[in-house]
Amino acid sequence: MTNLSIDLQWQRAEPALQAGKYTNAHTVRYDANHELTVDAAPDWGGDPANTNPEQALASAVSSCHMMTFLALSAKAGWPVASYQDRATAHLGKNAKGQMSVSRIDLHPVVTFDDDFEVEAAKLEQMQHRAQRFCFIANTLSDSVEINIL
Repeated sequence: MTNLSIDLQWQRAEPALQAGKYTNAHTVRYDANHELTVDAAPDWGGDPANTNPEQALASAVSSCHMMTFLALSAKAGWPVASYQDRATAHLGKNAKGQMSVSRIDLHPVVTFDDDFEVEAAKLEQMQHRAQRFCFIANTLSDSVEINIL
């Protein structure tokens, strides 16, 4: 199987590591050309100018879902012209009472070439197929919801 990796680097900037008195900001490098500053979510003291792991998780689900949808659409001969999504990660407590990303909502909006139409039920079915085959959604199991607009 394929192995995919990132490199993460954090360096303490403060004189000592003390609870509530250090930064969580760190760098994630995806390859030689893609680097991202990641921090805690703003509610947990992170800088809102940086992304956070919860957003990154929502992004991974949304991207995977879109790529799966496009692959299925191409096989079906559907001429997708554009695809947009607003993914939202919801934080809450899981069944064990631990903080977690309890749900990720996707809100995909798909447009097709002008001469193509698809019934809403078939579009919804294709979105659900995309969720079923998305590697990331499969990893997260039942916590991804598709909300078709």
